Amino acid sequence: MKNSTAIRQYSIVTGNYWAFTLTDGALRMLVVLHFHQLGYSPLHIAALFLFYELFGVITNLLGGYLGARVGLNHTMNIGLGLQVTALAMLAVPAQWLTIPLVMGAQALSGIAKDLNKMSAKSAIKQLVPNNQQGALFKWVAVLTGSKNALKGVGFFLGGALLALTSFKAAVMLMAAALTLVWIASLVLLQQDLGKAKNKPEFNELFSKSRAINILSAARLFLFGARDIWFVVALPVFLSSQLQWSFWQTGSFLASWIIGYGIVQSITPIILRTKTGATPDEKSAFYWAMVLTLITAVLATTLTTNLPTAWVLVSGLIIFGTVFAINSSLHSYLIVSYAKEDGVSLDVGFYYMANAMGRLIGTLLSGWIYQTAGLPACLWVTSVFILSAALLSLALPKTSSR
Repeated sequence: MKNSTAIRQYSIVTGNYWAFTLTDGALRMLVVLHFHQLGYSPLHIAALFLFYELFGVITNLLGGYLGARVGLNHTMNIGLGLQVTALAMLAVPAQWLTIPLVMGAQALSGIAKDLNKMSAKSAIKQLVPNNQQGALFKWVAVLTGSKNALKGVGFFLGGALLALTSFKAAVMLMAAALTLVWIASLVLLQQDLGKAKNKPEFNELFSKSRAINILSAARLFLFGARDIWFVVALPVFLSSQLQWSFWQTGSFLASWIIGYGIVQSITPIILRTKTGATPDEKSAFYWAMVLTLITAVLATTLTTNLPTAWVLVSGLIIFGTVFAINSSLHSYLIVSYAKEDGVSLDVGFYYMANAMGRLIGTLLSGWIYQTAGLPACLWVTSVFILSAALLSLALPKTSSR
């Protein structure tokens, strides 16, 4: 780490990111379960998140440029304010809760989420010297893993709030809590965090780095693969086919996300080598191939006479563990590949691809599940992961960075 002031500022950014993540996970679970309860089809529920993912694509691209020009403190605070607004929009009487309103609120939430993610991920590049790649891997893994663990807590929070109170009361409580975090951030965050020394031009939005372009494409397929079966298909299957309650569905998915985040955090320990070498393009290919095989086996097993609940729960645990390793590897590689001055440009471009993958995965999740069922979602997932693995083979050798 470079200096105590930078560490203190990064700690504030991380705290903001954690608080935001709790509300983001809770809101997603609230929307999925509430509108399923109202009788919406899986495809219609997926459509509610269309703008969330679409605006995430745009935000990551423009947000990286904005962060490099004006500072990550501004992008972080804008994100927090937009999330408070999105939650307030949903705290309306039930008869006003129309599809366009929910999609509009999700659009704001999508912008807010990716401004926060880009700000937090970019800030860490400012703290770790380029010659300390092992430390960079560790800190990126801890940030990414802790965020996802808290997102899992948010899933549980969403399911619990819906079981204990109304949808309106739940979003009002979250809006009030996040407003306090936002006010504290406006006061405490230092100016110019992450601002580029050389102001980037608008035509620098699209990365010219071969490594970042290839890694971004692999990320698109990796996260599209996850969301094809996880975003809509899985919670709806658990509720409708296995007859799980809101408590059961929210608690299980929360536990899965928390475990997933813990594995991300300890990935540097899992992958520790005798030579102390950091992950490279071969690591990304190997672990993606392992995940492809696991997904294909799970899809096949679901069509057998084995108990569905047992197969799905055990399969999810294995899938989540290996997916977490893949995600942590990618998160390290993008921060490592990114240039230090104006890092948010490269990170924003990469997470634009991540958001595009989520958008595609979300839409496919509702459509494939509605037309062909959960095993079909898993087969398409395995094809997407295989694509990510093959793209990883084209990454440049790490020694050339």
